[in-house]
Amino acid sequence: MKKFIYLSLIAVLLSLSIAVMADGPPAPTQNPSGGGDPVGAPIDGGLGILLAMGAAYGGKKLYKARKEKQQAAEVIEK
Repeated sequence: MKKFIYLSLIAVLLSLSIAVMADGPPAPTQNPSGGGDPVGAPIDGGLGILLAMGAAYGGKKLYKARKEKQQAAEVIEK
C-alpha cells in the first residue's frame, strides 16, 4: 500500500510539472527607444560576485587542507 501511495504521488508530481511547462514563449515586443532588438538583462554584476565568492571558497578549502596536512606531519614527527 505504501508503494502505491509513493508511485501515485510521483505520477501526480510529474504530470503537474509537464502542465507547468506547457506555456509558449512570450510575444516579441518593440524597443521603446525605436532601435533594433531589445537589450537583455546584464549578467556581469552577478557573475563577478559569483566568481569572487567561488575563489574565496576555494582559497579557504585550500588553506584548511594545507593546515590539516601540516598538523598531520607534525604529529607524525613527534
